[in-house]
Amino acid sequence: MAHRYREADVEDEHVLEKINELAHEEHALWEREGHGGLSPAEQERLRDLGVRLDQCWDLLHQRRARRNAGTNPDDATVRDERTVEGYTG
Repeated sequence: MAHRYREADVEDEHVLEKINELAHEEHALWEREGHGGLSPAEQERLRDLGVRLDQCWDLLHQRRARRNAGTNPDDATVRDERTVEGYTG
């Protein structure tokens, strides 16, 4: 079982790397927006990045919750945009 959790940790690291990659690109676009605006394509990309980041964070939270509950974190799935964007704080 411990070996299984190490594999899950590697998968979590992969999700975190993707989050960092997307966040870096998002930050760069926010910087550009603050210095003169974005093209419509860049604005769409910024929106898409926000959705993808929300999906990654949701996936990571699902994986951790499954692990904490003693179930397989690999059963977590990427949820659709409407689901992750419909969450309220």
